[in-house]
Amino acid sequence: MRTGPGDWLPGLALGPGGARRYRLYRPPDLPAQGKVPLLVMLHGCGQDSAGFAASTRMNALARREGFLVLYPEQDRLAHPQRCWNWYDTRSGRAQAEASLILAMIDQATLLYPVDPARIALAGLSAGAGMAALLATREPARFQAVVMHSGVAPGVAESTATALAAMRGRRLPAPPGEAPAAPAAERWPPLLVIQGGSDAVVSPSNGAAVARLWAGQLGATAGAPRELRRGQRHPMTVTDFKQRGRALVSLVEVPRLGHAWSGGTASQPYSDARGPDASRMAWAFVSRQFRRMPGTETPTKPATLDR
Repeated sequence: MRTGPGDWLPGLALGPGGARRYRLYRPPDLPAQGKVPLLVMLHGCGQDSAGFAASTRMNALARREGFLVLYPEQDRLAHPQRCWNWYDTRSGRAQAEASLILAMIDQATLLYPVDPARIALAGLSAGAGMAALLATREPARFQAVVMHSGVAPGVAESTATALAAMRGRRLPAPPGEAPAAPAAERWPPLLVIQGGSDAVVSPSNGAAVARLWAGQLGATAGAPRELRRGQRHPMTVTDFKQRGRALVSLVEVPRLGHAWSGGTASQPYSDARGPDASRMAWAFVSRQFRRMPGTETPTKPATLDR
């Protein structure tokens, strides 16, 4: 794969779940000293690391903003369509794959100038489900999560229940009036991006996962706002806040199908007409990094609405 300037580095992680390959993108001109953020990008079904990088153009954003990108890659032997087995908790396959991805992150942190206090997850479809599993199992390790066209954690435990969840038939129960989880157990801030014309993952999943996550964090929904940038599809953004801070943001794009919003037109599962999900993702992630005490600002201030 031609990534432009920078390095497209191979790697391999081993664990109880077997072995999985990954790629790490290292931009040129990183600081000679000091640590930089790491964004972990989890592809969807029918994709691999190279295709997901091409679709999202995240490497170009990493060059501009100065962060590393890790692309774990599912093996066809683990799933014939390269789907992450995010749902298969009954057999333990989901947990084993999550452990393999954590091993990749540990390798990247050891081998490259990764700041362990500035690591975030982003995933599409099955990758979003795996991102949710990782974030809820190891919340202290991640400072932000981006779920694009994904399903809430805990609603599936097998192939059959995953299909039902994707069709909107196994939504999480409303959070009700339960208090937020203790600070040490709280999930990291979340950005949800969901297409309203998605025929694979029911659009109802986007709002459901946002409400579930907000309830766990004790955040309350604000008024939705309609936004549009140029000729791109319009979107509705709802922020769930606690003490004035948006801990969960829900971006709903009515005209978007099952595709990375704003992605490269020539790639599958990619819609160039949608609002730029990669820019929105990094704007959200970098905002969480800037709120952390004792860290340097990794990027220029950015807004979700860009």
